[in-house]
Amino acid sequence: MTSRTALRICPLCEACCGLEVQVDEAGRIGTIRGDAADVFSAGFLCPKGVALKDLHDDPDRLRTPLIRRGARFVEASWDEAFAEIERRLLPLREAHGKDSVALSLGNPSAHKMGLLLYMPRLLKALGTRNFFSASTLDQMPKQLSNGLMYGHWLSMAVPDIERSDFLLVLGANPMASNGSLWTVPDFRGKAKAMKARGGRLVVIDPRRTETAALADAHHFIRPGGDVFLLLGMVHTLFAEGLVKLGRLQPHLAGLDALRDAVQPFGADAMAARCGIDAPTVRGLARELAAAGRGCIYGRLGTCVQAYGTTCSWLIDVLNILTGHLDEPGGAMFPQAAAFAANTAGTPGRGRGIVTGRHRSRVSGAPEVYGELPMTCLAEEIETPGDGQVKALITIASNPVLSAPNGPRLAKALERLDFMLSLDIYLNETTRHADVILPGLSPLEDTHYDVAFPQFSVRNHARYSPAVLPPPAGTPAEWETLLRLAALLQGRGAQADIGALDDALVAEDVRKLAGDQADAVMQAVSHHRGPERLLDLALRSGPFGDGFGRRPEGLTLDRLKAAPHGIDLGPLAPRVPELLRTPSGCIELAPPSLLDDLWRVAADAGASTGDAVIIGRRQVRSNNSWMHNLPTLAKGPFRCTALVHPNDAARWGLQHGGQARVSRAEDQSIEVQVEVSDEMMPGVISLPHGWGHALPGARLAVAADRPGANLNAVLDDALRDPLSGNAVLGGVAVRIAPCAAP
Repeated sequence: MTSRTALRICPLCEACCGLEVQVDEAGRIGTIRGDAADVFSAGFLCPKGVALKDLHDDPDRLRTPLIRRGARFVEASWDEAFAEIERRLLPLREAHGKDSVALSLGNPSAHKMGLLLYMPRLLKALGTRNFFSASTLDQMPKQLSNGLMYGHWLSMAVPDIERSDFLLVLGANPMASNGSLWTVPDFRGKAKAMKARGGRLVVIDPRRTETAALADAHHFIRPGGDVFLLLGMVHTLFAEGLVKLGRLQPHLAGLDALRDAVQPFGADAMAARCGIDAPTVRGLARELAAAGRGCIYGRLGTCVQAYGTTCSWLIDVLNILTGHLDEPGGAMFPQAAAFAANTAGTPGRGRGIVTGRHRSRVSGAPEVYGELPMTCLAEEIETPGDGQVKALITIASNPVLSAPNGPRLAKALERLDFMLSLDIYLNETTRHADVILPGLSPLEDTHYDVAFPQFSVRNHARYSPAVLPPPAGTPAEWETLLRLAALLQGRGAQADIGALDDALVAEDVRKLAGDQADAVMQAVSHHRGPERLLDLALRSGPFGDGFGRRPEGLTLDRLKAAPHGIDLGPLAPRVPELLRTPSGCIELAPPSLLDDLWRVAADAGASTGDAVIIGRRQVRSNNSWMHNLPTLAKGPFRCTALVHPNDAARWGLQHGGQARVSRAEDQSIEVQVEVSDEMMPGVISLPHGWGHALPGARLAVAADRPGANLNAVLDDALRDPLSGNAVLGGVAVRIAPCAAP
């Protein structure tokens, strides 16, 4: 039987590697390997890419809508599913108001062009303030600090590692992730190339991670101590006259206020709280300042703590003060070909950002980037009163496993009057739904990375057509979202989705093109759905053809004619063009962040407890459903609690034995112990996304080795007060051996 080779961008992590997929005449998926001609990933492949076949073939993957009938789910047609939604959701919303319906968005949606581009249509139709997403579980602090400093949430400075000679990595493990908020396929190869040309890699982490094992130096840090380290380094730069602002000096505001604010935070005062001695803190600051081309990069460990936003700010402050921001080999701003707000509008100045336009009903947590903290969802369902959440829509979201205090949230979901899930699995969260609408296999969908070119190590544009046709009668996700929006707008479940899409796009184009709107609509009329929005964004973007004004520029048709992608060159300086602040400057001293230093000062002498727990990133795991893919699940059991040998001895733990980790009387999990000297004493590490033993889920492979859910022992009341991000690391726990059976 003959086969063909199809090209596809991998949708399973932020590296976004180009793939070659073998497909036989019957549509069966064969070998998957890296695309050596891909302009961005150049053939790199990790195990997740190979597992795309497992995902497509997974018998547990949903292919038909499900409706709950009593205690069980039954298969239904799409019309039957929408009739059930219309019958149950609309009366609830009418009776209790728009805020009675909440929406929860998971991070797999970031890899789905249709979901990202059409989810705002659904959210607008809902009109609810109760919008939650995975962003407040891992990245909102960085987005908030970006907005405060540069004027937009997604103005993300990333290490230009291909031209760097020094990289300081804090609380990140790009060897496992290939970048997070930094799209960098084959980090290992790029780091080794940097070292081969004489560069240095230094890692600061409570665990000697895979990245730390590759590094020239590794320093343990007490979880949650990052802000104290960073402040000690900033203080050192000012105290020792190491500040060099270079080209950015005329584009900076707040330097004097920043200098004054960090005066109480010298390295000697900060050392004990971060667990790194003062000479080392000062030495790290000096090495960063002395580097010809280098930067500091921080990620998950710096975000999922009580000072996430302040840490994110200080990382960029260090890069600015050492002359490494917006410079080749330092931390640079990618220029995305489409969908980037910092490439649109008037360059160099803008409205900036606003937070706190509304607050959560129960805790009073402020809205940030249109979202409320995911850790507020359970209490919004539980607490009676005006605005109580009565119904929930989840989109590729599994907060029962991914959010703190999952057991509480699971109980809250049972109290809902109606729950709708758009998901490809019956998982630990969707098992509570009344209706589940499945999405397509990634191989049945077209693909363009909407978000990740804004974080990429090199500017590029790539498009993937569908490898296989979708099953007959199965809508694309964008069509499902638009049909739901039509339903909420009172158009009925049988509304003409094509006509609605035309009207919405025409409205967008009138705002974009004014009196040229008709000509622009005609220019993109041969596309529909997300492809039409993509063509509009590409043609109006920084590399686009301007609808004919620049004939050599990008269009979707040109991108389709380049199956391995189009290279748009290395990262280039973008300040001041990128800025969207009211002042037109980089804001070094946002008032809310200076105010947060009072909280830091009060906490500088606090004890962090005898044992604290952190998460762990693994190359074979990104989202919880990946534990159901045989290629990724095989091999040694990976949901182990790493503990230092000295801790194992004093806590009475045995390698391979079972232990109980607890935080409160009613919050405990049983874990398998793995004794390892890669851990900092006093720190326990357990990977996230496990806990697949809950009844009602259909994840057969994952359930075979369910593991323990780290988030079940975390406190959903703990969050960074500025961004609302959950505190997932550095939480004090107790650990003890389980009694022998």
